[in-house]
Amino acid sequence: MKNIICIPLNKIMIAITAFSPFVAAANESVEAIENIEIIGRAAQYYVAEESKMATKTPTHIMDIPQSVQVLTEELIKDQAARQTTDLYRSISGITQFSYSGVIARGFRQDQVRYDGVQGDPYGGFSIPQLFNIERVEVLKGPSGMLYGSGEPGGLLNYVTKKPKFVSEHSVSVFAGNYDLKGVSAESTGGFSTSSDLAYRVGGFYQDKRPFRNNTDEKNVLLSAGLTWLVSDSTELTIEYDYIDQDLAGHRLRGVPVDDEGNFITDISYNPNEKTDYQRVKADVWQLTLNHEFTTDFTNTTVVRYLDNERLQNYHENRGIQEDGRSMLREFRDQVRENEEYSITSDFVYLGEWMDFNHTLLLGMDYFNVKEHYEYNIGRGAASNIPDIDIFEPVYGSDPADYTLISRPDADTAFSRTGLYVQEQVELNDHWIAIAGLRYDHFKDENVNTGEDYSDSDVSPRIGAIYKPNKDLSVYVSRSQGFKPQSLSEQLNESSDLDSADALDPEQSVQYELGIKQKWLQGKLFTTASLYQIIKDNVTIGNPEDTGENDGQPALLQIGEVTSEGFELDVMGDIAENWTATLNYAYNRAKITGGSPDAISNSVNGEFVNAPDHTLGLWTRYDFPAIDSAFSIGMDYVSERISLSGQKVKAYTVWDASWRTRFEQLEIQLNIKNLLDEEYATSGFNKRNGHFPGEPRSVLLQVSHSF
Repeated sequence: MKNIICIPLNKIMIAITAFSPFVAAANESVEAIENIEIIGRAAQYYVAEESKMATKTPTHIMDIPQSVQVLTEELIKDQAARQTTDLYRSISGITQFSYSGVIARGFRQDQVRYDGVQGDPYGGFSIPQLFNIERVEVLKGPSGMLYGSGEPGGLLNYVTKKPKFVSEHSVSVFAGNYDLKGVSAESTGGFSTSSDLAYRVGGFYQDKRPFRNNTDEKNVLLSAGLTWLVSDSTELTIEYDYIDQDLAGHRLRGVPVDDEGNFITDISYNPNEKTDYQRVKADVWQLTLNHEFTTDFTNTTVVRYLDNERLQNYHENRGIQEDGRSMLREFRDQVRENEEYSITSDFVYLGEWMDFNHTLLLGMDYFNVKEHYEYNIGRGAASNIPDIDIFEPVYGSDPADYTLISRPDADTAFSRTGLYVQEQVELNDHWIAIAGLRYDHFKDENVNTGEDYSDSDVSPRIGAIYKPNKDLSVYVSRSQGFKPQSLSEQLNESSDLDSADALDPEQSVQYELGIKQKWLQGKLFTTASLYQIIKDNVTIGNPEDTGENDGQPALLQIGEVTSEGFELDVMGDIAENWTATLNYAYNRAKITGGSPDAISNSVNGEFVNAPDHTLGLWTRYDFPAIDSAFSIGMDYVSERISLSGQKVKAYTVWDASWRTRFEQLEIQLNIKNLLDEEYATSGFNKRNGHFPGEPRSVLLQVSHSF
């Protein structure tokens, strides 16, 4: 294993050029095809031919000058993935930070898209569920040209399931250890053989009592969709999702560790009482209009609206007392409410002029959020909050007895408006060029005080693809992104938000070189990429500012971060009955400008929770004679550091799966953390420790499709 993950970076490209297929495509008999259908898996389904995420136009992945990954519905089902964290093993360069936040190419990232538009109903402190998700797309690097502000490491897009005119119905029941039990059902189809209306309805319920003390998880998801073929050229789809997530004993923090990353108490430790909880309720509406003006000129408009409420009552670690076992606790009673809506409209024109084939994109998007935040807090004996023994915790504290301080309610609003244009040109049979430019205007407002700040930015992207043949493409690209400084940082910098001293947005630029190759007649697909990302205009505290009207600004924009790395993704067939996905990533993110310890999420010049090496594997072998398939997966993450500089130890976790069919039933057994490894998925800070990974878990699911 060490020989694989420690290959020097300067030798990797040599290995890529020598990469060649080693197994010929097997002859497929009719009987073998039938057996694959019985299992419900065709190995080539792991390979996606197209993705709109990287261009917003129907583009073959070979013609995209940027690294893109698509995790198909078949892969999600094979891995029994229930939430997005279950999929990180299959995405190169992405690991978990906390909750739904990830590290992507070295940068902390928590923004996502649904069907390419903004509007996350889970809101950062909960992990997105996958019941209503058809596939997951990942665009690596800055995405500013298409999607506006964000971190430069990458962006995840969840593509939701849509109504179909072909009837499909299924019901599943599942159970496992930790008192896991649940049921899901889906139905889609046309209302009649000649109808212009198709529907989809679905429901998911899950109840689980995880390994952390006092925790209980209940998830309820209900979805409904209706597609109307208004005319031969117009299609209208409306979708509704109801989300109710009730997490008892949350919001979960970590488990204390020593400086070497060893847990100093049992990983079941939790400072939360049984009465603590995090409750998320959300209503999500989405309207999608597809219209074809001509065969070469189309429009897609998506309107998304959601409102959610997140109630949080929880205890948090504040540090171990002098006796080495009594943990000081803080209690927080919080209410967070969001109302969000967005509209995105893309016009795509396909044409030929000046002897070149062109794909022209003209688009706009608008996103508006209103947030309400209530916050009551108390800490320790002064608030009648008892300490807790981390080795022998005794629960039963009643928050009704606490003396809490009420902080002023916070009401904020922000809006984002973007206009963008992109041109894709086929210069000849071997060369493709792409260029795009986006203009963004953004505004943040403190509704309670009336203070606001607005600014604008531009994000270009250019790229070129060279295709010596239909199965090989070499690409190079330069892409930019930005992220506005927060309103609180602007106010910290200057009381005059219109002054010349206002903080500029953070800027990021990526240079990427890659090779994409299809093998075995398109059944196996590989992407190898080298990249460098430079992010500057990062704010740091001014060490010369005394805070006493000395004329010195409180913040300086001299921070710079550089992330360099290599990624390799392999997905598809190896032999007739052998399927696999493999991804490897090397990344080195470091502080290259400003004070190393003054930049958020960094310690001693290194980024927190950013591993140098990750390796993910999922492989399945089919046994047609017994209508079964066996899978095994591996997830390796190298050593990292926490926000307090404590070591986060490397880990390797193995999973296994068995799928078979008995008469009309499909049976699936998944074992996660097969060897029952004790490990930390990520580090937090010294008082809260690290987030422990789940011990061995077993899931048995029985499904019936008709």
